[in-house]
Amino acid sequence: MSQKEVDRHGIIKRIIDGKINGTEAAKLLKISTRQVRRLKSVVFEKGAKGLVHGNRGKPGNRRLSEEKRNEIINLLKEKYPDFKPTFACEKLRECHEIIHDPKTIRAIQITEGLWKPRRKKAGSKHRSWRQRRSCQGEMEQFDGSYEDWFENRGPKCCLLASIDDATGCITKATFGFHEGVVPVFTFWKEYLEQHGKPRSIYLDKFSTYKMNCKEAKDNPDLKTQFQRAAEELHVELIFANSPQAKGRVERLFETLQDRLIKELRLANVSTLEEGNIFLETYLPKFNEQFGVEAMNDSDLHSQLTKKELDSLSSVFSRQEKRTVQNDFTVSYKNVWYQFLEKQLVVVAKRDEVTVEERLDGSIYIRLRGKYLAYKVLPERPMKTKTTTWVLTNKQVTKPTIDHPWRKQIAKDCALSQLTH
Repeated sequence: MSQKEVDRHGIIKRIIDGKINGTEAAKLLKISTRQVRRLKSVVFEKGAKGLVHGNRGKPGNRRLSEEKRNEIINLLKEKYPDFKPTFACEKLRECHEIIHDPKTIRAIQITEGLWKPRRKKAGSKHRSWRQRRSCQGEMEQFDGSYEDWFENRGPKCCLLASIDDATGCITKATFGFHEGVVPVFTFWKEYLEQHGKPRSIYLDKFSTYKMNCKEAKDNPDLKTQFQRAAEELHVELIFANSPQAKGRVERLFETLQDRLIKELRLANVSTLEEGNIFLETYLPKFNEQFGVEAMNDSDLHSQLTKKELDSLSSVFSRQEKRTVQNDFTVSYKNVWYQFLEKQLVVVAKRDEVTVEERLDGSIYIRLRGKYLAYKVLPERPMKTKTTTWVLTNKQVTKPTIDHPWRKQIAKDCALSQLTH
């Protein structure tokens, strides 16, 4: 018997013994006098056991049949042994048309040893909640997650993903081997071509995004390739001081590390190429389930102009400065480049040029907004004396004998001889 039933039995015994009346018992038990009379007659007939509910210990009318329960157990053990209750419930409904409450599936998993109830987390440091941005495209949270996404079927890799702060929808995700400059540049180049420019990007202080050395703190002109590209595109970069600050993208990866890995397993995806194709169909379903409606319907993505689209390959390239040598050569990654004689812009010795290594591996050399013509040298050139000081496409002409410049020089020489 429960404690409530024991208390009730004590009050009913007092009525039977004549110590209190039915009205007083009703007030003590907070029930009606009619109910008191019913309980009194039950105790007279069956004793204290009469106060126990009649359905206690009996199987419920809505209980799963043994056949249905065994079917669910077999599916859970065969296909979803490590799935969490809610996710397992969704897959049973989606793939097997078995519709039950997640709590029912959870109870079965606990009974079969497939799920252990979580322990309550110890109290952690209090952090204030930040309100979502109001418009889509106002801020994108971006990060990369290294994980064994394909388990033992494929290579370990990094998932790059951006999530819109206003809607909680994944705007883009792609698998790459690492979180270096080239994968990140490829990611954002495709993002801008598809969505346009976001107002800001919220990310961590990983070395791809921010220079963290002491020299960089003292000299704000020292920037990473990503900072330089964002500055050219006029996109604001916001650097988080802790993982909790950009908690939306951190929680996204926590969810994907549970759900996406299992979805890839069910689809038998084992390579990066197959994974990226799978994401094209997976992300819309994910956003439909977990996305929210923004407070404002406006989309603050800025569509790129034709000029900006044409310059994306240049912006998202690894750029370094080089100085033109006396023989009109520059070196980049131990390769020497010789400038041709005819150029679109005047090239002088000691000029500082920009070498662009683009995503496809091609090399472009830029000076004052113009790209220079060059040829690749098989080896480092030998030092030679040269009298050429500039390279240009303009033809150099020699003044004629009767040119005003020559006449003036002749007059100056004659005057000098007379004075001496």
